[in-house]
Amino acid sequence: MSNQIITEIHVDLDNRDKSTALFRLFLAVPVLIFLSSFSEFADDLPGVLGGLLVLPVVLSMLFRNVYPSYVLAFNKALLELSNRVNAYVLVLTDEYPSIEANQKVRLIYPEIDGGKKLSPWMPLVKWFLAIPLFLLGIIYAIYGFALTLISWFSVITKGFYPEDKAEEVIKVIAYWNRLYGYALLLVTDEYPSFSLN
Repeated sequence: MSNQIITEIHVDLDNRDKSTALFRLFLAVPVLIFLSSFSEFADDLPGVLGGLLVLPVVLSMLFRNVYPSYVLAFNKALLELSNRVNAYVLVLTDEYPSIEANQKVRLIYPEIDGGKKLSPWMPLVKWFLAIPLFLLGIIYAIYGFALTLISWFSVITKGFYPEDKAEEVIKVIAYWNRLYGYALLLVTDEYPSFSLN
């Protein structure tokens, strides 16, 4: 099994709903507000970054060498919700993002409590080591956005999402999930690849 977060997104390629795709950003406003409510605490509560709990993990890893299971459950649920919203906003699926888990979007995490322990001091430097990955991720995000625009036009005019473009957009999402898993969620010590594959 991989030591990175694995992203599985099932894309609706054919028989797309043209009318909802046309107004996708407006339709997504309620769930975007719900998702953004988790990051409202970022100004008031130290250790919260974009809604993800980071500081409790760092402190627990440093002083106890244990990943708190309740923090992991929260961060998993929040990242999966974020991925469901992304899949909807990026027109990968017509299914409105549920606030509960579903099979359209699934993230598989590396084993944390197994025989191999995470390094207790790595959380102090992972954010720094990940800076080049974040910079490259911005370029990948622009690439994914351009592919999404092309695909959006295809969905609203022809009713289908080009499969090759869907695969590339999913690779961009998976890249960011691997990066979050390494630098923010701290679920792996394995440095993510710079590649989209």
